[in-house]
Amino acid sequence: MEVDMTASGTTLAALLPLMDDLSVDLPNAERYRRLLATLRELLPCDASAILRLDGDTLVPLAVDGLSLDTLGRRFRIADHPRFAMLLASPGPTLFPADSPLPDPYDGLVAAAPRLDVHDCMGCRLETGGQAWGLLTLDALEPGRFSQDDIDTLRAFASLAAATVMAGMRMARLAHEADRERARAESFQAAANRATPRTLLGRSPAMQRLMEEIAVVAPSELAVLIRGETGTGKELVAQAVHAASARADRPLIAVNCAAFPAQLLESELFGHVRGAFSGATSDRRGKFELADRGTLFLDEVADLSLAAQAAMLRVMQSGHVQRIGSDREHHVDVRIIAASNRDLAEEVREGRCRADFFHRLSAYPIIVPNLRERGTDVLLLAGAFLEENRARHHRTGLRLSPEAQQALLDAPWPGNVRELEHTIGRAVLKASARSPGATGALTVEAGDLDLSIAPAPIPQAPTAIEGPVIGLRAAVTRFERDYILAAVRRHDGNWAAAARELGTDRANLRRSATRLGIRGTTQDTRD
Repeated sequence: MEVDMTASGTTLAALLPLMDDLSVDLPNAERYRRLLATLRELLPCDASAILRLDGDTLVPLAVDGLSLDTLGRRFRIADHPRFAMLLASPGPTLFPADSPLPDPYDGLVAAAPRLDVHDCMGCRLETGGQAWGLLTLDALEPGRFSQDDIDTLRAFASLAAATVMAGMRMARLAHEADRERARAESFQAAANRATPRTLLGRSPAMQRLMEEIAVVAPSELAVLIRGETGTGKELVAQAVHAASARADRPLIAVNCAAFPAQLLESELFGHVRGAFSGATSDRRGKFELADRGTLFLDEVADLSLAAQAAMLRVMQSGHVQRIGSDREHHVDVRIIAASNRDLAEEVREGRCRADFFHRLSAYPIIVPNLRERGTDVLLLAGAFLEENRARHHRTGLRLSPEAQQALLDAPWPGNVRELEHTIGRAVLKASARSPGATGALTVEAGDLDLSIAPAPIPQAPTAIEGPVIGLRAAVTRFERDYILAAVRRHDGNWAAAARELGTDRANLRRSATRLGIRGTTQDTRD
């Protein structure tokens, strides 16, 4: 039998850099990118991907020839029979070009809007005898792959698995949090529940955020998370807790803006029966519930000065006293706080105690707004599309090139939350064009409805327009318009409007009554 020495030499030359990479400390994203580049050199194709198995879900780690938003998607194995077959097979699988099974990448291959008749091949990757993930290849030309290619992929899978294991070893040495994450994933798989949301992004701003989280998470320092509304401050708090030594203990969240001042103390510290009207039984507060875990204080700038003083005492001494009780309970709680307001400015304005601010901000973290994150918009859009795909029972949801560009060009004043709502509305509008259908669907730029924007803040007139009115009437009219604009920006939520305007809800309500603002939802949206 003749051996093609030229082909063997080419294959060896392609594989040598990968073998060298096994002993080099590389970021996993770069390691996987090199792996796919070598794979496409050995097996020319139009798209390839490496996916990691996460419970009942496959997570794309690197793609070549696929749309960037693929990295933001999560593929449930039960929804994708091709992936299920690849995971069940001990060796590579080549699907017939006319296979009726839906392709998970339909609409995601950069070189073609749809995958009809095409070649599709893949294999599972194993580490320690267990399935770790998948390698997949797609070629638009039927008959591109042959039996020789299957053999090449089988051999390549062994090197790919070694690459994966090298990355895992490097990651374990660099991040002790891997152990906790693996435990959380096993619990999640056992409970068979949906994958929770996590921080997504590859932009420099998000990489800096991830580095900050990795630095502070193992410590016991209090963390103050700052960022605009809708940037994902709660997800950052969850990430800090998950990577800490307290990850197996509770993370208890309190929205400080959700409770009237007289009830917040009870919510935080608890009460005993008969402490006040309505206290019909003993109740543990959030501090006790979070003992040996983490307490997350969202919208912490809304705490009154009295509540700040009470909080400061607990943070300093670790002792909690329920309302109406003489007994103290010792707690061991780590504090993570979040605010969309500058607490240093709140201190200067007298709305925040300086000692409370310094205790909270032992380690400040700034969450970048979506405008600073570049193509992360498409990763996030991919994740939201995948959520909507399952919700609307679609085989696939994709963005047209025009829609992708529109997302990249949008200013996103409402950040990730605005993007989530935009994608949700767009999917509804796109679905309305084909009611009852369950197939793949393309979201067009017109479906995004990016013309929806917050009402502009009224500006003081620079010149008198219309009939001249007195100064008092002009000030009253401006104040009324200013308040109404803030309420509209927050969809009728008066608590949120009060936070933006730097006042509390009670004062804002009194101002509304004085200014004759009627017919609002101020009682139902607090």
